[in-house]
Amino acid sequence: MKSDRLNIAFVSSKKVGNAVYRNRARRLLKALVLEKESKLKNGKYIFVAKNTIFEKKYINLQKDFNFAMKRLDLFK
Repeated sequence: MKSDRLNIAFVSSKKVGNAVYRNRARRLLKALVLEKESKLKNGKYIFVAKNTIFEKKYINLQKDFNFAMKRLDLFK
C-alpha cells in the first residue's frame, strides 16, 4: 500500500554499542536523510544503523546513501 506522505523512522540496536554510540549512529542517519528528504518519494521508510557506520567518513556515507536510494529508485 502506497502512502501519500513521507514517514521516516531511525533504529539502532544494542549491537551498535552503548547509548552514546546508538544515538550518534541515529543522528548520522538523520543527517543523511534530511539532506535528501525533499527528493525521497512518499512512503514509509525505516533506516537501520549498523555498527559499521563508524568505520566510514561522512562523505563516503553520503555517497553510499545516494547510490542505494538511486538503485532502489526511491528518489523522485
